[in-house]
Amino acid sequence: MRPSRLLFSAVLALSLAVAACGRGGGDARPPEPGDRAVAKVQDETIWASDVKREAVAQGLVGEGEPLDVTSDLFRRVLDEVIDQKLLAREAERRGLDNSALAQRRLEATRERILGDMLVETVVNNTISERKVEELYQEQLRLARTSEEIRTRLILSRTREEADAVVGILAQGAAFEAVAMERSVDEATRFSGGDLGYSTLDVMPQAYANALRDKPAGSTVGPFQTEGGWAVLRVEDRRRETPPTLEQARPQIVRYLTYEGVRQLLEDLRGKAEVDVLLNGDAARPQEPASAPAAPAAGSPPASAPAAASAS
Repeated sequence: MRPSRLLFSAVLALSLAVAACGRGGGDARPPEPGDRAVAKVQDETIWASDVKREAVAQGLVGEGEPLDVTSDLFRRVLDEVIDQKLLAREAERRGLDNSALAQRRLEATRERILGDMLVETVVNNTISERKVEELYQEQLRLARTSEEIRTRLILSRTREEADAVVGILAQGAAFEAVAMERSVDEATRFSGGDLGYSTLDVMPQAYANALRDKPAGSTVGPFQTEGGWAVLRVEDRRRETPPTLEQARPQIVRYLTYEGVRQLLEDLRGKAEVDVLLNGDAARPQEPASAPAAPAAGSPPASAPAAASAS
């Protein structure tokens, strides 16, 4: 086994002991239809589905992607699964699985696995093509009311410098050339100040306020921002171009999964008696810690996922 994988395998060895504690010897029956035995560690069979599951857990392949048993990747992950089982067996031989700490960690691993299986069964199975299509159509309706604006920026450190920029532009100098020469914004100056297309709702407030009613061809500013004094040129205004259904699908599925897990946990907490044994503010009810991370700022509101522009 390669040293770079040793620590990773050692950590997962205890997880494998969850199943090892209850096994009664090798099982020749495939766990999934069409499964294939690919190795044996003493009396325990390793199936192709075990290797695929490990590859998915490591992010090496997607859940729905195939993993060819003849590929180098399959063989590499198979070697890791064999190493994990050998480590788990040795941990059992030394009695490490009998300690109170090991039992608590094994139980925690078991609960995580069961929780994941519940999500797969209850939540993922409810994410239908119809629901994906409905949310996509809702997002399309929202996108039809949004406008994208392409702008260029010249950022100055002081008002005096920004006024000088406006004077140079008024004499007919090309905005792109002045941006390359005078802008202090290193991210855009070498592209002539090009900020690309974006909608007002994702712009800094100062930019959005300055650009709200300005037509294409306008020069706007100077106005103060957090980074300095800005002068903008409106290059183009157009209706927001929504992504295709296939482009939006991953984000829609993530959103539906998040909402499904949130609702499931809310229902379970409503039925269970949960006492948080903490004092003060920490004891106030909060969103379940096991819920997936909420969408980041700029992500969809509760009604629908925000689809990124395809431009």
